[in-house]
Amino acid sequence: METKNVMIVGVGGQGSLLASKILGALLTGEGFDVKVSEVHGMSQRGGSVVTYVRFGDKVYSPVVSDGEADFIVSFETLEAARYVGCLKKDGKIVVNTQTIDPMPVITGAAEYPYGVLRELKDKGVFVDDIDALSLAEQAGSAKAVNIVLMGRLSKYFDIPKEKWEAVIKQLVKPQFTDINLKAFELGRDER
Repeated sequence: METKNVMIVGVGGQGSLLASKILGALLTGEGFDVKVSEVHGMSQRGGSVVTYVRFGDKVYSPVVSDGEADFIVSFETLEAARYVGCLKKDGKIVVNTQTIDPMPVITGAAEYPYGVLRELKDKGVFVDDIDALSLAEQAGSAKAVNIVLMGRLSKYFDIPKEKWEAVIKQLVKPQFTDINLKAFELGRDER
């Protein structure tokens, strides 16, 4: 199997690292060679955080280059636009419709570019946008956005949902398991 590439992008504190651990553990359990690489930006200040998950028969490098990502999972709309150049021609972006103002917007030096998802779609990019924040809150915690997005991503993998749920149970603290399993289900089932 040729190597497949997933980029998980977001803003510090959104849970992208847990999402990458869940995906990495799932794929390892499926018998793939998996490399997970984390690139931290100014996560404490709301900066970009990028995680690469690469899997296949044999993976030599942990980093995804421009034009190589099969999937980009974006925890925030602007991050989807920031990394779209990494997407393959037939790649897919799974994106939370939530917006988080970056520092230039907070300081008034710039305006948030609303409409970036529409622009990407108009350019022919496959964008699966989902209100992951509302679904996470419906599940019981706004912090479960990462698991809602993993649920949505799971629709594009030929791996039974029970295996995803088993990994979530393994990696999430027991007191948060039920919320996260509900978040996963809501993300997977959202139309």
